[in-house]
Amino acid sequence: MPQVPRPRRGTSPSLPSGADARDAGERLSTARLDLALTIRQADERFFGRFGGSPETLCGRAFGELVHPGFQQALSGQFAGLVEGRRERFVTDIATVGPDGASRTVALTAVLVRGGAADEASIMVMLPGTGTERAEPAPEAADGPDGRMLSPVHARILEGIAAGLSTVPLADRLHLSRQGVDYHVASLLRKLQVPNRAALVSRAYAMGALRAGAWPPEVVRDFVRD
Repeated sequence: MPQVPRPRRGTSPSLPSGADARDAGERLSTARLDLALTIRQADERFFGRFGGSPETLCGRAFGELVHPGFQQALSGQFAGLVEGRRERFVTDIATVGPDGASRTVALTAVLVRGGAADEASIMVMLPGTGTERAEPAPEAADGPDGRMLSPVHARILEGIAAGLSTVPLADRLHLSRQGVDYHVASLLRKLQVPNRAALVSRAYAMGALRAGAWPPEVVRDFVRD
């Protein structure tokens, strides 16, 4: 189990915003996590994104700011950094803002090594507010009672929310890979989203996926008989 690094004595919980930050992009928000994925430092843009301050956000787990539907898959990505199997990753996640609304953004995470093993940390970077992908309203429901998902669509949505890719989804549902891709494309059109990450975010936002349930579960009211 990796040792959790402690913040250095006298270190401010706010990251500086000098030339390095400007070079990375004026609207980028950044935070530094320890290897337990606890927020240790962040810049003002990060605090503003989540409606917090150094006092309210530093010391919290970064995962608390991520939509529940993305937390398990993201933990696996971070484990690769902590265990030294990779140096960085970029992935789509849904963050939860101070208003409780979810926004799909691209997260970049980079392992930063210090002079000693216990100085290693993880830098996370998010695009500035205003660059998130908006979630448009889905198409009108197909069924007369407002149910918009077929049973196959529901099972595929649950699998995607659990982090399954095309091949394990095909095995689980006894479909070909082409069949899975066809149904996924249909779901993307139905919910008017560009990719699988946004699909999961949209499904949680509209209540089609039950909040707090694991494995992910589609609410039966959205499924046609």
